[in-house]
Amino acid sequence: MANRHDSPDSIDAVQSLMEAGDYIADRRLATAVFLALRLGRPLFLEGEAGTGKTEVARVLADRLGRRLLRLQCYEGLDMASAVYEWNYQRQMVEIRLAEAGGVVDRERLAEDIFDERFLIRRPLLQALEPAPGGSPVLLIDELDRTDEPFEAFLLEVLSDYQVSIPEIGPVRAERPPVVIITSNRTREIHDAVKRRCLYHWVDYPDARRELTIVRRRAPEAAERLSAQVVAFVQRLREMPLYKLPGVAEAIDWSQALAALDRVSLDPDVVSETLGAVLKYQEDLERLDAREIETLLEQINAELADAHHG
Repeated sequence: MANRHDSPDSIDAVQSLMEAGDYIADRRLATAVFLALRLGRPLFLEGEAGTGKTEVARVLADRLGRRLLRLQCYEGLDMASAVYEWNYQRQMVEIRLAEAGGVVDRERLAEDIFDERFLIRRPLLQALEPAPGGSPVLLIDELDRTDEPFEAFLLEVLSDYQVSIPEIGPVRAERPPVVIITSNRTREIHDAVKRRCLYHWVDYPDARRELTIVRRRAPEAAERLSAQVVAFVQRLREMPLYKLPGVAEAIDWSQALAALDRVSLDPDVVSETLGAVLKYQEDLERLDAREIETLLEQINAELADAHHG
């Protein structure tokens, strides 16, 4: 039997591994993950919010038995928050102790305080360190939220799995981490980053795969309810909404309805719980009671035809 820390040896094995973590990956995504693991290349996942990009990293870390390091990106993210910084308080204490002890060699003192003991390691640097369970999974989440200059910090890490610290020198990974980068495409990521990665667009799943996902992630929901939820969400994605619902919202809605002991959708319960699916007031106002009723009639007719067929 293969060790849990070993990488899958085939695309089919990747699909099985991810399915064991309740992630239903299509063949194209499984191929991208397999190649990223086999070639030691970062995997850049782009797509709408709620399509399961972040979950890829979580499932891989869990099923491979690796440590998950998450760098949540935001505007203004800098080197000190992402890579490393010096523990200035401890350095000052060291300087005062040295001065109290009569140490006068300032050059030697400077070397002593810029030692790894005083280094605060952030996710990018932690990802380069050896780990007993195998190289970690580094999730750089929502890179499009950062400022463009931050992408330059990533190039050395993505190219050489290395970080240069002026006072110490380069820190290089013995074995490359598994790197997953996600973007919701609120802005374009620079080509220099993309060139260093394998790329995959994570799209909304078709109804059949989404139903499999929802039933796997919300097993407490009745089968008919799950089918109605998926069909309703698929219809919503065809509308000119401000923010289309993702798979995450379909799962949330199914869990919420099950918590209310509902076994099927009706116009009233849709109106009362639609906030689990649509997160903007403009979109909620777009669906009035009449449109909800019409959608449900169409969905129920389609499900009935499919059942008889």
